[in-house]
Amino acid sequence: MSAPTSRLTTSAGNPIADNQNALSAGPRGPLLLQDYQLIEKLAHQNRERIPERVVHAKGWGAFGTFTVTHDITRYTRAKLFSQIGQQTEVVSRFSTVAGELGAADQERDVRGFALKFYTEEGNWDMVGNNTPVFFVRDPYKFPDFIHTQKRHPRTNLRSPTAMWDFWSLSPESLHQVTILMSDRGCPVSPMHMNGYGSHTYSFWNDEGERFWVKFHFKTQQGHQHYTNAQAEEVIGRTRENYQEELFGAIEKGEFPKWNVFVQVMPELDAEKTPYNPFDLTKVWPHADYPLIPVGVLELNRNADNYFTDIEMAAYSPSNIVPGIGFSPDKMLQARVFSYADAHRYRLGTHYEALPVNAPKSPRHHYHKDGAMRFFRNDTGNPDAYYEPNSVNGPAEDPSVAEPPLRISGDADRYNHREGNDDYTQAGNLFRLFDDAQKQRLFANIAAAMGGVPEEIIRRQLVHFHRADPTYAAGVAAALKLDFDATAISNPGSA
Repeated sequence: MSAPTSRLTTSAGNPIADNQNALSAGPRGPLLLQDYQLIEKLAHQNRERIPERVVHAKGWGAFGTFTVTHDITRYTRAKLFSQIGQQTEVVSRFSTVAGELGAADQERDVRGFALKFYTEEGNWDMVGNNTPVFFVRDPYKFPDFIHTQKRHPRTNLRSPTAMWDFWSLSPESLHQVTILMSDRGCPVSPMHMNGYGSHTYSFWNDEGERFWVKFHFKTQQGHQHYTNAQAEEVIGRTRENYQEELFGAIEKGEFPKWNVFVQVMPELDAEKTPYNPFDLTKVWPHADYPLIPVGVLELNRNADNYFTDIEMAAYSPSNIVPGIGFSPDKMLQARVFSYADAHRYRLGTHYEALPVNAPKSPRHHYHKDGAMRFFRNDTGNPDAYYEPNSVNGPAEDPSVAEPPLRISGDADRYNHREGNDDYTQAGNLFRLFDDAQKQRLFANIAAAMGGVPEEIIRRQLVHFHRADPTYAAGVAAALKLDFDATAISNPGSA
């Protein structure tokens, strides 16, 4: 037999003569320990899986480009926005929040919307959702919330009781719950939903002026959503419809696009707004801070290998570039730590050296050693392994210093539920729905409350009533419950 064009080898490069049969002492004899090729194959298979993400485990993604179409340099010095027509390579990942890696794509859930921009000054990660708000505003409650979305420790089943118990004791969740239970809780595909940075970030310009900012990605494909019944039918046919839709569209050359906008708030306006502009459960009214066009995001290339390009893609709000900064948003500040920490656990110390995570721009740092240090000393000089040094090693650049935040306060554990209006924005959203949308909202909530104790349901109905009496009445009717809004005076007293 002639030699193959590409010869099969072990991971050490040793050629393999037989990849069909294990080495044994005769046809009926035992295997031999010296069959290092068999041992390598089995040992590697045992290690093929890595820990799945605690949240956002099930995901779909692709590569693409971001193109600047409008000038926003008065707000930010970030070079990816520096001139109209400039393009930046992007890798995206969309995901459900609660489902495990094998969950169905079409479950009613919030969708993650994460983008990594490979800019000339390092990677900028925009890690958001398809909703502009979230369920909690204080990161101390985030692990508790996620526990309610996962499996009950005894039954190992999802628990509607846990979900509604937490939500009914956390009135700040009402805005997000309303979105989740509305039509937008079941987008038909990643291409047919918006994306949001959700958090308040900041811009700063060459003059050192700071602006608060929110990012919006508006789908050009139009919003399309499934009802519960339609979603169940889709799941009956396939558990992978998001992957099929996104991958298939790009393979056919039908590249999905999003128009990119920002809302911009002058720094000192944050002291004047009647709501906390750094509260993740709130939106900024567009009448006060209109959408400013920035550019277009297009996804135009599928991953060559899903595992290396999408599963090992690691996004973190801690990846920012000069001209983009953080804000006093408590949830954002917690994520700055927790996301990068999750990647170090899941992928390893040097996760940002993996090809999909590595910046396209030069990188120079003094991080040393650690497991899987498979690349050279980044400084390019073996004598420059500390800083400061006298051997011309990489040094700090004061020109990219961020201006100081002008908002501060005394350190304390502030009660995030005191002095907050958790009902007006949720009620405003509800009143935007037409009658058919409201009826579907009522039906979706009633379906999601199956098996939930009546005490918890009535506690949640009070929240709906405070947002809009019609909201509570509609849900109560869908549940076939008589409801008296005065029965519980303080439902959110956890």
